[in-house]
Amino acid sequence: MTMPVFYDALTVHTQSHDYPIVITENAAIENSSMAQQVAPYIGGQQVLIVTNETVAPLYLKALEDELSVQFTVRVCVLPDGEQYKNQTSIDQIYDALMAEHFNRDVTLIALGGGVVGDMTGFAAASFMRGVNFIQIPTTLLSQVDSSVGGKTGINHAQGKNMIGAFWQPQMVLADMSTLKTLPARELSAGIAEIIKYALIMDETFLTWLEANLPAMMALDLAVLGEAVKRCCQYKADVVAQDERESGVRALLNFGHTFGHVIETNEGYGNWLHGEAVAAGMVQAAELSQKIGWLTHDEVARIKRVLILGNLPITPPVIEVETALNLMGHDKKVKHGQIRLILLKSIGDAVLTNDFDHELLSEVLSQYSA
Repeated sequence: MTMPVFYDALTVHTQSHDYPIVITENAAIENSSMAQQVAPYIGGQQVLIVTNETVAPLYLKALEDELSVQFTVRVCVLPDGEQYKNQTSIDQIYDALMAEHFNRDVTLIALGGGVVGDMTGFAAASFMRGVNFIQIPTTLLSQVDSSVGGKTGINHAQGKNMIGAFWQPQMVLADMSTLKTLPARELSAGIAEIIKYALIMDETFLTWLEANLPAMMALDLAVLGEAVKRCCQYKADVVAQDERESGVRALLNFGHTFGHVIETNEGYGNWLHGEAVAAGMVQAAELSQKIGWLTHDEVARIKRVLILGNLPITPPVIEVETALNLMGHDKKVKHGQIRLILLKSIGDAVLTNDFDHELLSEVLSQYSA
């Protein structure tokens, strides 16, 4: 078997259980070793692989064939897209489980991006009140963010990720070679979440990104692997402190309150999650500047690095009243007050409701009709 260019493993510590994040290359190619990596974490003999119509032709057969030697394996292939992250898709997963008379010994394997991972995790959390699942994220965004930390769920017409559960996987396998089949737009969407970690936690990482983003955009898998490792370590550290987002974990949602407004208003899937977060981070940075925390130069730097990642820095036109109403459905709303993650400086984020809401309206009105 060809040795991978790199192999790394981190451990996520949570109250429920600890689990590894394996970051490697070529696990999907030589001898179907993707299956070899996940097999030790499968409890029982029953496996349901959940994937979508885009990923299935690329990676499903090798994984299914090799696991079938050792386990009873069935497959659920969902339509691809954020617009399908709903109860109908969850019911398809339940139907597949029930049709095979699978029980609490089943392990669900999420093979795909963040949408597949979120839905598979939610199905695992709720089927028979909780069964094991494994994450095999095949997009950069899911490798650095959604596959780690146990957030699972589906969208509602009035708000993104409003229905879900915290349910930790047994392991996460991030195979960098899957990024070779990732469309450029999806790669950039993942870059947005990577930039987010730098903006909220580590200014020196932002400097590293400014130097290395061109190599990442050119699919240098070793550089991408280093970025994924750094982001997974940041997230693992945060999740260990705050598994259920009662405190510091909320900081990982920088740009997301603004971004979810874009996704919900524009229709799920029309703006990719990472694209909406990128524009949302700009709005959050602009509000931080109006409060007097960020300088003009820092906001300009944030915009430059997003542009370097081929990401939008201007949200679509949305009426202020509409945006504020959608923000009112955000999960961080507390006692009826909108709370936002803002930047005191690059690398120093804060969750706060202590800001002048007129300034928020000013930021939103810049992009309203």
